[in-house]
Amino acid sequence: MKPRAARFVDNKLKQRVIQYLTGNKCGKYVDIGVLASDLQRMYSIDYGRRKRNAFRIQVEKVFSIISSEKELKNLTELEDKHLAKRARQGEEDNEYTESYSDDDSSMEDYPDPQGSKDSSLLESDMKRKGRLKNKGSKRKKEDLQEVDGEIEAVLQKKAKARGLEFQISNVKFEDVGGNDMTLKEVCKMLIHMRHPEVYHHLGVVPPRGVLLHGPPGCGKTLLAHAIAGELDLPILKVAAPEIVSGVSGESEQKLRELFEQAVSNAPCIIFIDEIDAITPKREVASKDMERRIVAQLLTCMDDLNNVAATARVLVIGATNRPDSLDPALRRAGRFDREICLGIPGEASRERILQTLCRKLRLPQAFDFCHLAHLTPGFVGADLMALCREAAMCAVNRVLMKLQEQEKKDPEMEDLPSKGVQEESLGTGSTSETQDELQRLLGLLRDQDPLSEEQMQGLCIELNDFIVALSSVQPSAKREGFVTVPNVTWADIGALEDIREELTMAILAPVRNPDQFKALGLVTPAGVLLAGPPGCGKTLLAKAVANESGLNFISVKGPELLNMYVGESERAVRQVFQRAKNSAPCVIFFDEVDALCPRRSDREIIDPAILRPGRLDKTLFVGLPPPADRLAILKTITKNGTKPPLDADVNLEAIAGDLRCDCYTGADLSALVREASICALRQEMARQKSGNEKDQIMYKRQDSLSW
Repeated sequence: MKPRAARFVDNKLKQRVIQYLTGNKCGKYVDIGVLASDLQRMYSIDYGRRKRNAFRIQVEKVFSIISSEKELKNLTELEDKHLAKRARQGEEDNEYTESYSDDDSSMEDYPDPQGSKDSSLLESDMKRKGRLKNKGSKRKKEDLQEVDGEIEAVLQKKAKARGLEFQISNVKFEDVGGNDMTLKEVCKMLIHMRHPEVYHHLGVVPPRGVLLHGPPGCGKTLLAHAIAGELDLPILKVAAPEIVSGVSGESEQKLRELFEQAVSNAPCIIFIDEIDAITPKREVASKDMERRIVAQLLTCMDDLNNVAATARVLVIGATNRPDSLDPALRRAGRFDREICLGIPGEASRERILQTLCRKLRLPQAFDFCHLAHLTPGFVGADLMALCREAAMCAVNRVLMKLQEQEKKDPEMEDLPSKGVQEESLGTGSTSETQDELQRLLGLLRDQDPLSEEQMQGLCIELNDFIVALSSVQPSAKREGFVTVPNVTWADIGALEDIREELTMAILAPVRNPDQFKALGLVTPAGVLLAGPPGCGKTLLAKAVANESGLNFISVKGPELLNMYVGESERAVRQVFQRAKNSAPCVIFFDEVDALCPRRSDREIIDPAILRPGRLDKTLFVGLPPPADRLAILKTITKNGTKPPLDADVNLEAIAGDLRCDCYTGADLSALVREASICALRQEMARQKSGNEKDQIMYKRQDSLSW
């Protein structure tokens, strides 16, 4: 960035900064905070009453201008030195040429009478002078080349500081496992990068921005590189904090230069990682610089739509906090396409593990399905860490096994443990921990490489992954939301009836999706476990989540309460959003009564609101009569088609039954659902006994048994 004109800078402060740098012999890197504090202390009359933050920014600005001027001055001095040496070389060459021409002419005018002897001496003297001249000119050329190299290095450094380098990605879509639906959506969206003429023919502006969001480690950066690798386009990757600068206006200029560089090298991809660092909501931004950066990014995104269709530039942003972005950035025409990469399910984890383990040495019958079942809550980065940890466990296992074999060998018994015995002299301790430590020290000191025979049977087994699970913690668990329960049904002593109900409510939709679809059933939204403290409510919820292999989010009700207005509601929204991104998922609200007080009471409303002219008319929505109950049942069952009803089911008789007198619409919907569950239980019992039935239908006794 070029320094501003002198009229925008405090010249007195500039002179004092130069004086300070010269007097203290400061190098290139100076602590601006220390510099500002020293100046305020030295010149307390002028700067003592100024705010420390504002004065530090002013000093930083002056220091950057001084550094730029010094760098420009050094470059100018190098160029002047280079030109001076070239001029000096030309003058010396001219002098040498003139001197030799004068000597030759004088020799011709005054021939030597002594003959050839003296002339040969003169020729040898001239040759010696010629060698001296050539040696001096060679040294001058080396000096000039050195100066040229210094100038070129400075220019390359300045050019590198001005712009970023494009990268060529070798990652393909096949390297992104477990995200088939996401890749399908991405492929549809990227057609304009291959065929821009279609959009140009239709007169439609193609999408320019894609926002990738999801928890840390879910594969946002990997997907961005896979898009670049699949399209075979260069990618310009920049981390959002790299754009931020301490000098006013420089951050906006970096953004402009970034987009100009991309447009000039189109087609290409711009990838801005952690974009939320530079695009906060402008109404809550604490600094004007943040608002200016957001406005500049919005302008740059809009300018891409004004460029000709041939300039194919795709902007990809990645963040794990999409709600913190400015809403103007997420509107149509900017980052209008949002792709959510959530926590993968069991099937997705299995495909991710298969992708990660392609180059690993595994047994032939490796059970990826069982390993995926043991890793609920794991994202791609966690599974990669699990593979590395399992490889380390396999190496330790093999080395320990080889060491035990060497100890059993009588010839090798004393060789590997010699250094260990020297270390253990005088300790006298035979504890298990110290024995293991001594064995590990022996492995570290053994520098002999393993032979091909010893490594022939080396592979990573399933037990190595199970051992590694104890040392790998999911990244989502470190955030305090997703936990991996280790409670099973074997840890629960009784509660058989409640266990069966929970199995039908939560596990049955996961294990029997086709049968639920045939009955028109949807997964129940929630189950309330009520009872006195210590009766096993939390234990039941964890056992169900572990048994089903679903992601599990445990939240205590009071944890979501916040003293600031709107923060409690935002925390609840965030929990459900994370659960949606982690589907299939179970949310366990412990002490939910702290969040849900009683409502729907007319008496708690202020009477001033109920006076005429405001909410003056009160309409009471009561319990439905039998005729309304019949209409509700027909609506719920789609006139007996969903779920399919048997011939003995009479909806009118059910609606007029005395046991349905106090039923609301929600109660009638629950009645239909429970009748479907009863029919499903009977069908599952028949399948276990071997009596198959083609179609699942529920009968009249199913509805009346509720």
